Amino acid sequence: MTEAEPARPTTSGDRHPYLDGPYPRRYAHRGWHIGELAGCENTLAGFELAVANGFSYIEMDVHASADGVPMVHHDVSLDRTTDGNGLLARLPAAVIEDARVAGREPVPRLEAVLAALPETRFTIELKSDAVVLPTLAVLERLDAWHRVCLGAFFDRRLERARAAGPRLLTSMGTGSVLGLRSRAWLDALPPPLRALDPVLPRVRGGLAQIPRHFGPLTVVDDRLLARAHGAGLEVHVWTVDDQAEMRELLAMGVDGLLSDRPDLLITL
Repeated sequence: MTEAEPARPTTSGDRHPYLDGPYPRRYAHRGWHIGELAGCENTLAGFELAVANGFSYIEMDVHASADGVPMVHHDVSLDRTTDGNGLLARLPAAVIEDARVAGREPVPRLEAVLAALPETRFTIELKSDAVVLPTLAVLERLDAWHRVCLGAFFDRRLERARAAGPRLLTSMGTGSVLGLRSRAWLDALPPPLRALDPVLPRVRGGLAQIPRHFGPLTVVDDRLLARAHGAGLEVHVWTVDDQAEMRELLAMGVDGLLSDRPDLLITL
């Protein structure tokens, strides 16, 4: 960065090795799927090109096939991004692998991606309940706990994953984000109102990966960053594709950015 490096959050306890990578965290969201790989989101080719262009962190999504194999794909079906069709949950892995993203790249297995890029850190979004245990099994087989953060929209899905214990890092589900956001608002209120803290949703997860805005609501602001950093939690914002906004958020003290314009993000 050309500007002064933002201060890292105050840490407490043991730091997960996922957070030992370059700071601030720059993520290629679903890999590198622009330019020569336009449309090739969530493909091994896109992940490899992101790494070749300097990315140490990548975000990807996983669903379970009908035979319980974690497949790297965002949607519930093949229809939008591939030349195949059908729900992943109803198709065996071998059939899913035959589909071509943007008509050219295969839908990869999670295990193949992690094995191909052993030095890369990944945030893996768990897109279904069925994929939780198969994903944990892959992390166990490859001993990849140190370089993976699991995320999910639903807190209950993340609770199932957290059965793996402290070797696994997870981000926050929606309820935990609500708890963090609400406590940041309480910090600005008179002390009697802060007594509401115990009734707010419990905050679980080792970091927050959140949008800057959710509809009309501003999620990420100075108060939220102060509350998160005071608790030793990093804040990563998705999905930021405007370079001016990238600079603004990093200057605020955001710890990481996820972007579909990795060509812009990598220059900061």
